[in-house]
Amino acid sequence: MSKPSCSVTVVIPARYGSSRFPGKPLVKLNGKPMIQHVYERAVACRVVSDVLVATDDDRIKQAVEQFGGRVVMVSGDYRTGTDRVAAVARMFAGEFFVDLQGDEIPLNPELLADLIEPFIQSGAEMGTLKRVMDTTEELHNPAVVKVVTDARGYALYFSRAPIPLVRDDPDRRVVGGLHYIHLGVYMYTKETLLRFAALPTSALEDAEKLEQLRGLDNGIRIRVWETQHASLRIDQPEDVPAVAEKLQQYDVLKRELGLNGVVSSR
Repeated sequence: MSKPSCSVTVVIPARYGSSRFPGKPLVKLNGKPMIQHVYERAVACRVVSDVLVATDDDRIKQAVEQFGGRVVMVSGDYRTGTDRVAAVARMFAGEFFVDLQGDEIPLNPELLADLIEPFIQSGAEMGTLKRVMDTTEELHNPAVVKVVTDARGYALYFSRAPIPLVRDDPDRRVVGGLHYIHLGVYMYTKETLLRFAALPTSALEDAEKLEQLRGLDNGIRIRVWETQHASLRIDQPEDVPAVAEKLQQYDVLKRELGLNGVVSSR
């Protein structure tokens, strides 16, 4: 299938240093570094024009080059992944840029299309994805980011806290259709991305350690679309065995069905 007529560049920011999991982009999952799993699924998306890994570490650069990926060295002290993506946007021409976090592995490339296609049609300046939350454990896990949107699909708030809180439920259980996970993928027009990166760190962003709150704090409206496609996220070393197993199960199913990346991931 042909690529889109407009330019959609996916940038995967990847740094080696991490307080909880140093070297996370290079952790092996079924024989491949995690960054390769993310990259290959982005490349497979039918509405993506180009994919780049942005890093400041030679070890990551070499790993990406070894599997044939495109990588750009972006040196400097960047506050967040989005700021690193903005540095790439200053180097390359393009209409739209997608920030796909290097520890968010889309099981199905169509997950990215669920953001890219409606974003281009909507005229939004910044967009992201949500997915229905399945378990109460996720609701109370601060590593799982939650999002609340208004009736038109614009973000009201993102938080590590269990929002919205159901006041009359003392057990604080997850409610289908009310609680949503926010996924680590953002899309911007180039103009909005560069404007976002020029803003100072906001108080909410610093408190929650969520870069998207910088946008909300400064009046950038964030449109949120829902996807039913699953993704796998690694936050700490203990997550690796379970993620590797799920990846293997998915790849086996894909081979059995004889499909190229298009498998129902719910």
